[in-house]
Amino acid sequence: MNLAALASTGDAIRLSLHVLAATIWVGGQLVVAGLLPTVRSLGSDASKRIARAFGRIQWPAYAVLLMTGVWNVVATKSDQPRAWQVILGVKIGVVALAGLAAYVHQRSTSKLGLALWGAVSAFASIGALVLGVFLAG
Repeated sequence: MNLAALASTGDAIRLSLHVLAATIWVGGQLVVAGLLPTVRSLGSDASKRIARAFGRIQWPAYAVLLMTGVWNVVATKSDQPRAWQVILGVKIGVVALAGLAAYVHQRSTSKLGLALWGAVSAFASIGALVLGVFLAG
C-alpha cells in the first residue's frame, strides 16, 4: 500500500468536499438572489417556498464547510507564517458571520431585515471564499 498516494487521495477528497460545499453555499445564495425578481412574479408565497427549498441544501452544505474547514486546518502544517494565521482567524470570523447572518435572514419578517441580513450573509460568504483562496496559496 502506497501511503503517500493514500494521503494525496485524502487531500483530494477533503478539498473537493470543501469546494463543492462552498459552491452550494456561496453560489446558491447568488443564484437565488438573481432569481428572486422572476420568482416574485410567480405568486406571493413563491419567494418563501424557494428560500425554504434552498435552505434544505444550504444548511447541510454549511455543515460540510465547517467540518472540512476544521479538517483543512488539522491537515495543514503547524508552522504557517503569522500572516497566514491572521488570515485564518479572520476567515473563521467571517464564516461565523455568514452563518449567523443567513440564520437571522431566514427568520426575518420585515423587508429591511431580509435585505440587510441577506446582503450581510452574501458578502461575508464571498469574503470567506476569497480568504480561503488566499490561505490555499
